[in-house]
Formats: sequence, C-alpha cells, structure tokens
Amino acid sequence: MLAIQHLGYRYAGAAAVALTDVSLKAERGSVLGLLGPNGAGKTTLISHLSGLLDLQKGKVLIDGEPLAAVRARTPTRIAVAPQEFAFYPMLSVLQNLDCFASAARIARSKRAARIAACIETAQLDRVTTTRADQLSGGLKRRLNLAIALLPEPELILFDEPTVGVDPQTRAFVLEAIKRLAEQGAAVIYTSHYMDEIEAIADRVLIIDQGRVLREGTLGELLSEGELLLALTADGISPQALREVLGSYGVLEPAGPAAQTVRLRLAAPHRPADVLSALDAIGARVQHAEFGRYNLEQLFMALTQRPLRD
Repeated sequence: MLAIQHLGYRYAGAAAVALTDVSLKAERGSVLGLLGPNGAGKTTLISHLSGLLDLQKGKVLIDGEPLAAVRARTPTRIAVAPQEFAFYPMLSVLQNLDCFASAARIARSKRAARIAACIETAQLDRVTTTRADQLSGGLKRRLNLAIALLPEPELILFDEPTVGVDPQTRAFVLEAIKRLAEQGAAVIYTSHYMDEIEAIADRVLIIDQGRVLREGTLGELLSEGELLLALTADGISPQALREVLGSYGVLEPAGPAAQTVRLRLAAPHRPADVLSALDAIGARVQHAEFGRYNLEQLFMALTQRPLRD
C-alpha cells in the first residue's frame, strides 16, 4: 500500500540531514516494525506520513499515487496513534469519540456504529462517561487507539503506543494491533521494546542517523548475524580461557561470573571446535549455549552503544 522511495529531509538550520535516501514498503495485512535509537529519524519519517512535513526529496506513494494527493482527497485513509495522549482531557470518553468522529467527517448515519465498534475494540465500555483526564494510563492508551481507528484507516502508524502501561494493557494493545493487520490494514509500529517487534512485526526496518541500516523479515535479519557462543568453564583460569577462545573469534563481555564468556565465532569455526579445544587442555565446560543474534543484539551491533539524546 505504502511505498517510500529515496526520502530525504533536512530541517532549516540543521547541520546534519534528518533522513537520507530512505526507502521502505508497508503492505496491507502486515506489520512493519520500525526501530531506531533517539534521533534516528523515526519521528521525521512519521511526520511525513501524517502530513506534518512537506517533501524535500524522494517520493511517498499510496497505491502508486502521491501522498499529498491522497491526503487532500481522503485524509482519513491514514491514521496516527501518537506516543502522547491525543484527546481532550476535560471531555468524557464518549464525548471524545464523538468529537473526533465529527472531525473525521464520519456521516451521522454511521457515527454511532463506528463509535460503538471502537469502544468494543478498545474495551472502553465501562468508562464511556468518565472524563479522559481521570482515566488510568492504560485506559488513556486504549482511548488513543479507539480514536485512531474511528475512520477505518487503511494505513495506521503506531508511535510507541505501550509506553508506561501495565503488562495486561500492553498485551491487549499488541493483540489489537496484530488483529488490525490480519483484518487487512497496513501497520507501521515503532517501539523501543524489542520483544514487541519480535511478537507482532512481519518485517523489520532498522534506521539510524537518518539511514536505513537493515530491512527484512525477522528471520532474514537474524540469519545475518554471527554465531554466538556463551559458556562457563572451570579447571582453567579466566585469563587462559579468554586466550583460548580469542583464537576462535571476538570476545564480548557477558554476565557477572568471572568465567562466563561470550564469543562471536569467526568463520569457519564451529561451537564443537571450541568445546574440543577446551576439553583437550583439561577445562571442564559447565554450561554452554549458542545461536544467532536476537533482535536486541543485532540492533546494538548496528547502532553501536553511545547514549542518544
């Protein structure tokens, strides 16, 4: 449904560009997970899709048609559920939904049915008369969700929708978003919680410093990583253990135990080679596990570790 082609953007007076040659696709019936540290360009990207920024370079197409033309004709095809609470705190849940249904130009003949459907989707039926500012954090998130879904959008952008909620609300929101995709919507989901992306995303895009670093299915991304071997051994000094393992790849810090090490295996070495070498010098392996990067490890390897503002 959505195709972004070579998108570039620089804010006025900024020393560096916010986006450089960003391309991606979001398809109906699927969730695209968007990952990136602070300042990576995610907000700038979402601001383009929500109509807050004009194009400088590149194209944004909806079913092959320029985004600006689509928004001018049918702006409600695209919806945003922002990280901030986006409703009127002094109005009740029902009043907020009626207000935003009117703003979305939903016909009066359909308005009551859409409001009822969104109340049911977000499970807000017990708080319809409660003022929005008196809701719990989880209920406020669910009100955000309900408002975004009122006009039955085809493309929905979720910007960290589970910040500050309890585990039950978080699970509910994730299930609701996955269900929207299964019903045919195209979903873009941004989060700093890697397990959320792993749980619901069909494809993942990692962005940093305004550039796309990786894009693909979760399986495709993780298959690119090196094999990781983590082990604990006794009968050998920590220094000697690290010296032996260092000849098989790159050592990483791992765990509080002095003799627990994490090794990124270099080709063509295999875990069996390492275990055989330790056995040959009398070291006793107490615990060992190996596998590919998980999403968080891949993310950290691609974006490095410095703190971002």
